[in-house]
Amino acid sequence: MFSSNTTYKACSSLTLSLSRDSKVERAKIVTREKKGGKGHRFSSSLTKKETQTRKKMERMQAEGEEDHLERPSPLTDKERVMIQESWAKVYQNCEDVGVAILLRLFVNFPSAKQYFSQFKNIEDPEELERSAQLRKHAHRIMNSLNTLVESLDNSDKMASVLRVVGKAHALRHKVEPVYFKILSGVILEVLGEEFSEVVTPEVAAAWTKLLATVYFSITAIYEEVGWTKLSSSTG
Repeated sequence: MFSSNTTYKACSSLTLSLSRDSKVERAKIVTREKKGGKGHRFSSSLTKKETQTRKKMERMQAEGEEDHLERPSPLTDKERVMIQESWAKVYQNCEDVGVAILLRLFVNFPSAKQYFSQFKNIEDPEELERSAQLRKHAHRIMNSLNTLVESLDNSDKMASVLRVVGKAHALRHKVEPVYFKILSGVILEVLGEEFSEVVTPEVAAAWTKLLATVYFSITAIYEEVGWTKLSSSTG
């Protein structure tokens, strides 16, 4: 088990099992599918599931629908170990994984780009992938995830990290909280596809619980800072 003071290697652009060209090609396939073309990135059942999820999430965002959340059960010691050990492998490819996550997010859920003035009007996945601002934000996401993983044995530190993230996105960036749920799903997909040798179904279940905990905590912080009142008053 990693100790609470474990420090992972700094985020770097090492070679991911999925090459950069292949990453962009996958995003292109999704784009073609959305335009009515053919693509085979996912099995038909997974594509249908993703389409249903995308429609549900964007409907929730548009209608202001709220989740009725229950607090997830605490991570067990075994689950913490599985998350930390799998993350050690993922974080070796930090930058490429972060870019893959954001490309998937923006292609499948284009409304998420509204919060990024630098590339909200970019539709071409190749152009998105080259964006320095996208890579910068990918870096931030991966480093935040790294801090969370390092804090699994320190609940106070984890709560503090989530509080900073939640308040910043509610008050400064004014991001609808449903996008944290959407991003969590994208993270799980990318990790499961690109690191299937370490992100087994059991490990994926542990990650699902962690990200559900993150979403629960973030939404609680949004409520605490008066998000409902704020969002309704700002239109």
